[in-house]
Amino acid sequence: MKLAMYQIDAFADRAFTGNPAAVIPLQEWIPDALMQAIAAENNLSETAFFVPTAQGFHIRWFTPNKEVKLCGHATLASAFVLFNILAYPADSIHFDSLSGPLAVVKNDSLLTLDFPTQKPEPCDIPEALVHGLGKTPSACYRNEDLVAIFEQEEDIAAMQPKFAELEKLNLRGVIITAPSRKNDFVARFFAPKFGIPEDPVTGSAYTQLTPYWAERLGKNKLTAKQLSARGGMVYCELKGDRVLISGSAIKFMEGEIEV
Repeated sequence: MKLAMYQIDAFADRAFTGNPAAVIPLQEWIPDALMQAIAAENNLSETAFFVPTAQGFHIRWFTPNKEVKLCGHATLASAFVLFNILAYPADSIHFDSLSGPLAVVKNDSLLTLDFPTQKPEPCDIPEALVHGLGKTPSACYRNEDLVAIFEQEEDIAAMQPKFAELEKLNLRGVIITAPSRKNDFVARFFAPKFGIPEDPVTGSAYTQLTPYWAERLGKNKLTAKQLSARGGMVYCELKGDRVLISGSAIKFMEGEIEV
């Protein structure tokens, strides 16, 4: 069986930046074990698969070792493939997913994800977090991930985590974040439990970061930079119980796999 596959850099305006995702359009689902094997072979943080439905598309995301409920950058990458390569005719795409309905809207050079908020709640600072980061955050919040708040952008840039310690936390991943001088805030994301030591740009993390920073800064429109080695800009807007997450994307590679 031959399948078309595209590698897209999401939250990027040039090659070698943003977060790469593999995108595989399907007409019908292939076995879960095969999708997981393809994702492991790709060895990217996520591989997205989608099939057409009456309303749009059903999308699923796989890391190299597990299916996940939500992935922002691979959704953005999938929308880029539909709009720019497969000539999807409308300006918005409806996706069904394990996290419920999602929408992506094309707006000039940006693609905007419409995701549900995941507002993090205050929590105690776990000992494994302090050991893993080598520094104690000023505050800690929890939802799908642990959100560690720092007050200096330099702390985020300089952080060198001990991933074995972070793996002890029973969560998807760890987000570290701080206010920024040039933008509204900066962040990084670590998910060693899912086979991703550091994710370059993590769209789904901003469903948690946006409500926190919107409340703290008193504004609903926010600009963020993810301070990974590849880096990427993310534009966020809080709208009630939804978060609009915008970014650009480029095609890095297209081809065909045989499985």
